[in-house]
Amino acid sequence: MILGWELVLGWLVISSLAGFILMGIDKARARDGSWRIPERVFFELAVVGGAFGIVAGSSVFHHKTSKPSFIVTIIVIALIWVAALVELQDILGPPTV
Repeated sequence: MILGWELVLGWLVISSLAGFILMGIDKARARDGSWRIPERVFFELAVVGGAFGIVAGSSVFHHKTSKPSFIVTIIVIALIWVAALVELQDILGPPTV
């Protein structure tokens, strides 16, 4: 079921890119003292697939790294996504490259 994996991985790439970009925007706003993106938005985006981009954005932009509860929550969500992808192999078969 190659189409299934294309959809799943495409969704993860798009949502992760959104998470990465939002982390960069929020970091810039934090420096400027501007209106910030609520953490709830990051958590919701992580749940729907953006966790990997948020983790990467946190590392690249050095953003929210001093908030252990935020980082742990996002990493746990990312690990749940990894587990879900492993289980999805039973349904879709392994992805082919």
